[in-house]
Amino acid sequence: MARNKEAMIFLIDVGPSMHSVLPEVGKVCSMFIQKKLIFAKSDLVGIVLFGTKDTNNELEKEVGGYEHVFVLRDIGVVDEADLETLNLPRGTFPGDFLDAIVVGMDMLIKKFNPKEKLKKCLHLITNAQCATKEPYEGTKVDQAVTIAHQMNAQGISLNCLIFRERLWGVENQQVIDENDKLLNQFSQQAVANIVHVDSTTSLLGAIKTRRINPVTIFRGDLELSSTMKIKVWVYKKTAEEKFPTLKKYSDEAPTSDKYATHEVKVDFEYKIMEDPDKIVPPEQRIKGYRYGPQVVPISASEWEAAKVKLKKSVKLLGFTKASNISRHYYMKDVNIFIPEPGNTKAIIAVSALARAMQEKNRSAILRCVWREGQGKVIVGVLTPNLSSVDKIPDSFYFNVLPFAEDVREFQFPSLSKFSSCQPDEKQQEAADDFVKMLDLTSSNGKELLQPEYTPNPVLAQFYRFLDLKSKDPGSDIPELDNSLKKIAEPDFDILSRNKSITNHFEKQFELKENSKKRKLSRHAWRGKPSVSDEKEVGKEGEVPETQSASLVKALPSTNVEKIGDLNPVQDFEAMMKRRDSSKWTSKAIKDMKSHIFYLLENSFEGHSYQKAIECLIALREGCILEQEPREFNDFLLDMCKKWSKTDLADFLSLMPSKNITLISKIEAADSDLTEAAAKNFPVTFNESPE
Repeated sequence: MARNKEAMIFLIDVGPSMHSVLPEVGKVCSMFIQKKLIFAKSDLVGIVLFGTKDTNNELEKEVGGYEHVFVLRDIGVVDEADLETLNLPRGTFPGDFLDAIVVGMDMLIKKFNPKEKLKKCLHLITNAQCATKEPYEGTKVDQAVTIAHQMNAQGISLNCLIFRERLWGVENQQVIDENDKLLNQFSQQAVANIVHVDSTTSLLGAIKTRRINPVTIFRGDLELSSTMKIKVWVYKKTAEEKFPTLKKYSDEAPTSDKYATHEVKVDFEYKIMEDPDKIVPPEQRIKGYRYGPQVVPISASEWEAAKVKLKKSVKLLGFTKASNISRHYYMKDVNIFIPEPGNTKAIIAVSALARAMQEKNRSAILRCVWREGQGKVIVGVLTPNLSSVDKIPDSFYFNVLPFAEDVREFQFPSLSKFSSCQPDEKQQEAADDFVKMLDLTSSNGKELLQPEYTPNPVLAQFYRFLDLKSKDPGSDIPELDNSLKKIAEPDFDILSRNKSITNHFEKQFELKENSKKRKLSRHAWRGKPSVSDEKEVGKEGEVPETQSASLVKALPSTNVEKIGDLNPVQDFEAMMKRRDSSKWTSKAIKDMKSHIFYLLENSFEGHSYQKAIECLIALREGCILEQEPREFNDFLLDMCKKWSKTDLADFLSLMPSKNITLISKIEAADSDLTEAAAKNFPVTFNESPE
């Protein structure tokens, strides 16, 4: 049997104490099977119910004593028909999880040869609130230990999902404590994982559809110095789960052909523009890289030789205060450094280093090359992760840090003018109440929406829709499940229960309509309006609804790529607003400078002065908004230096009357001019020596 196959049996408690969550348990199992149909069609799945009125299992027939355990589905390959079996019936008897574990283990032992290389797992779903039967011999703990040892011998693992939304009462507490003690025996004696959840949302994410085997990305020395090294293994701790790859599908194959793959193959042909009929063979093609206005051809061998070849290593660069590493510097996925398994010296060394860093509140900076000959080097931060479990050694978490080229500095207008705008006492109190209202900590102290148990609602919805499409190609997109809505949307129950708090918060920060009507920007119209237009435009420049459509059409597209002659100010503002690339701000400023020079140098008797003034005002406002004061100041000084003794000197004399001055520190923090020095322009320049 294939090494990657997995055989698993769901042991589902359907007793009276589980009736309220059976629909959600059915959804969990349905989602599980849906994903298995996508990722692992060859995996084997069985379903056993316990707490049922009827009994159906081999052990009851052979030896007796395993009543109210019903094998709903024997172990077999998953298929779409299994989704129809998950309308779980309501049982009438208290569920005994120990009996269910024994029945499931017996099914796996009888089905598979011990030498077969496959994973065998039991998934137990229960609230463990009902008492188990007394054994014929010994105690319940002895019975649990015996079962755990047998599971170890057979290579069977146990995943136990305990769902307790609320407790029945104090009278059940003794039974609950006893059951928790029994389940803990499995985690201590066998390969077992016990998970407690208290919401239907966590229930959806608690059972993992597929197990991704951990693969090391590095095995070697953590070099603290040239003479001190610690053997470590590095794994990925988190990695983004992406959508399944969608493949191209062809429906050209005959419907009668059962073996048609419907595969689509894509071939590319390279041709010369001057001779489209001539195909360029691979040996005559080479990659080229842009360098300024030209393209530099570089062959594959040259590119390979130019790469920096680095040796595999992980080296300590030094330590820094943990507070010096801002959270927003973390990049990509998180890795975990563990000491080499079985290496006592490495375990002790890692533990000592981690505890020292925790005590001193320090983080380590590492330089990493994961593989021999890797073409890039990584610098990251190492933070201690002290274990609270005796059998698990201490470790480190590793986050990649950015280089200077990776950092994105976003320039925003200075907030120095708004430092006095602080909330008053009532506003602060309303905000405090609003934050407390949306606290994700539940009544038992556990946090809701924990990453380990919160499924991706987009992926879950996709798999659900994919399942419907497989049955009916004309299926509509289903509505988002209520349990998934609690992840994707604010909790309606919390908001409705605390409506008074939200209303009070809203009143404290009430938005009022501006009493002044917004005047129509002069940039919206070009040229003098006609008499008929003036009649249609209302007071204060208000535009009637009948004209709004034509006005919108006159506005420039948001994807403006250059400044034109017709509406240069609008083009400049549109380019400055673009956020699809960082280049547009610098390009807009550069193009506007060139356009102003063009207007003035081609002006006849000052006919383009007014347009140049408007462009200059727009450039100044844009440079203030994007915190680029030097760009404007240097440009203005260059204009004066170039034209102060030419025919364009009369244009320079117009600028003070239009309030066009240098940008001061008050307007933009990056400026090096005081307000007085900025307003003194151009007098300061005229008086300065050439």
